[in-house]
Amino acid sequence: MIASVLGFGGSEIGYDRVAVRTVERLLGGALDAGLNVIDTAECYEDGETLIGKAVGARRREFYLFTKCGHPRGWSRGDWRPASLLASIERSLKRLHTEYLDLIQLHSCELGDLETGDAIDALERAREGGLARYIGYSGDGAAARYAVECGRFDTLQTSISIADQEAIDLTLPLARARKMGVIAKRPLANAAWRYRRRPESYYADYWERLRDLDYPFVRDTPASAAGIALRFTLSVPGVHTAIVGTAKPGRWQENAALLAAGALPRRELDAIRARWREKADPSWEGQV
Repeated sequence: MIASVLGFGGSEIGYDRVAVRTVERLLGGALDAGLNVIDTAECYEDGETLIGKAVGARRREFYLFTKCGHPRGWSRGDWRPASLLASIERSLKRLHTEYLDLIQLHSCELGDLETGDAIDALERAREGGLARYIGYSGDGAAARYAVECGRFDTLQTSISIADQEAIDLTLPLARARKMGVIAKRPLANAAWRYRRRPESYYADYWERLRDLDYPFVRDTPASAAGIALRFTLSVPGVHTAIVGTAKPGRWQENAALLAAGALPRRELDAIRARWREKADPSWEGQV
């Protein structure tokens, strides 16, 4: 089984406390249509539990990824090995599975990564059969270290038309080391849809897109989304793009956007050139 180029992200269903029946329809339809990557985290409120209840019985049909490091919520990181291993065990129970295909450290800061204890814990989980592979999810200098240290199998990082730091900072080395690369927020949260600055974590993307002023974002919503998603998946080294939604049928809509194939090189180069021209040094990868 080869990982699908589109994966499902579990943050929305967890934070929005979506009903189990809705998640069953959403994920059941996505699996039926060919999606086989589901990515979540222990801190996405009810996300793991909902996924386990909705598709636990279909476990052999998909790759299951989760993240650890925030067992008491996103704002409270805990990188102690005992805490990480306990969190992984809890995730297995919530997700109704005996093993994870991938366990990832969730935006662990550089200093905590460099001590090595957190990575040791994930390696023990892999050795103990709790996970097949281990990865790092994050951006910036910590992501660069995660690639350089040679101890992770995968990197999940922000890559989109509004977030391109990783394309130069981490992806070339990740490719050279044959790491799996998972793009998060590949649609930049479609922040161009809003006429006014949204009161949310992706307000930075909205501001960046105003400065970048890509002509295609003024096209129809589907056309703009298609180019944005195809851009991310056309970046060399990207294997899978994780898209979150709480709406049944949305994954199929996103999959249809890829029917046009890879973004032509001239369009990819134009988006990259615009970024190099307009990007401010403060436009780091968004954690």
